[in-house]
Amino acid sequence: MANQTKWVSDPTHSEILFKVRHMMITNVKGEFRKFNATLLTDGDDFSKGTAEVTIDPSSVFTNTNDRDNHLKSADFLHVDNHKEIKFTSTSFTKLDDENYSLKGILEIKGVKKEITLDVEFGGLKLDPWGKMRAGFSITGKINRKDWGLNWNTALEAGGVLVGEEVKISAEVEFTKEEA
Repeated sequence: MANQTKWVSDPTHSEILFKVRHMMITNVKGEFRKFNATLLTDGDDFSKGTAEVTIDPSSVFTNTNDRDNHLKSADFLHVDNHKEIKFTSTSFTKLDDENYSLKGILEIKGVKKEITLDVEFGGLKLDPWGKMRAGFSITGKINRKDWGLNWNTALEAGGVLVGEEVKISAEVEFTKEEA
């Protein structure tokens, strides 16, 4: 990229959330509290950019200590052996003025699979301190079993305790770094 620009996520104005079906009747939500995201773009043209996100899996939070500890265990994220979850983009396609399709490789527990995420561009704004900011809303779905997150238990009345589909939702605000 001739005019490469680096954008870094602002942790105080960003979040990565997920939802999974519980007992086949409700959704349980959680979040990752520690992550870094960077964009490298050609100026302010995000369609010619690359994205990289690194998540600390030990920062998983579902508002229940027992569930958080289970998610950190070998049954799920195995944080003792796997210190990061990583997403590296392979394409960032502009669909219209506000929407993009973001494809990339998601690595969880050493397993790499391609995923596609829907991205809504919120716009660019200059903050009160003179820094340019960009906002994005990201959504998508994955099947947790594709990454070896297989733990489950059958319910007596039929079905399973934990759904396979994980809905991903993120709000990320980036700050443009000075050249």
